[in-house]
Amino acid sequence: MSADLDRSDWQGLWGPDFDQEDDATYGDTGHELRSSDFDPDAPLRSINWNLLSADEALAEWMDLDAWVDWLRKTFGLSPAVVPPLWHRHDELVWELSALHTHWLSAYDPDSSPSSPIGWHRDFAEARHRLREWVSTAGCRLDRDRPTRQTTWPGEAPAETSAEVEITDRRADFVRFVDDDLATRRLVEERARALASPHHSPPIQHPSTGHGSRTEPHEL
Repeated sequence: MSADLDRSDWQGLWGPDFDQEDDATYGDTGHELRSSDFDPDAPLRSINWNLLSADEALAEWMDLDAWVDWLRKTFGLSPAVVPPLWHRHDELVWELSALHTHWLSAYDPDSSPSSPIGWHRDFAEARHRLREWVSTAGCRLDRDRPTRQTTWPGEAPAETSAEVEITDRRADFVRFVDDDLATRRLVEERARALASPHHSPPIQHPSTGHGSRTEPHEL
């Protein structure tokens, strides 16, 4: 996908009645929330990002992104709690995703009237964890670097990436999601190939311990 995106670039991914549904849920977010595959009648479930298909990941990425945007504006959250490139950090994605699912459950029409206060209590606790992880990662408003990984004895040194300047957060998010979906689709294609009755097992070679990554991005 191109970095120079506007609303029309998302056509084909979203349902025609998307905006009215979004605004009724989150207010005027300015962009879409869910993919065309989203089923509002589906039961709420926890999100395991390691197991999502490409289509499922698309829906969850867009919904989570819009909700996080709503959250940080509604509660005036600083970049020390939710930085612009939160999507690049696994620890932040898992925390915010869990908080989002909790919010959906707490504000479901069939939930207990006291459920929202429970969500706010847990939200206060989650903010402490978010601050700690953002501080450790070194995320800022205008720049970001990958979360540093500690190499354990016997492991190959972890790859390091340079700090990046944030010039267009939305374009970065689109590129990131596009790459994530491509990786997931590659895994799905390989799984289908292995399941094919005409598949021949590959010749086994000694492992070097440095095989290429073939699983989906572990968020």
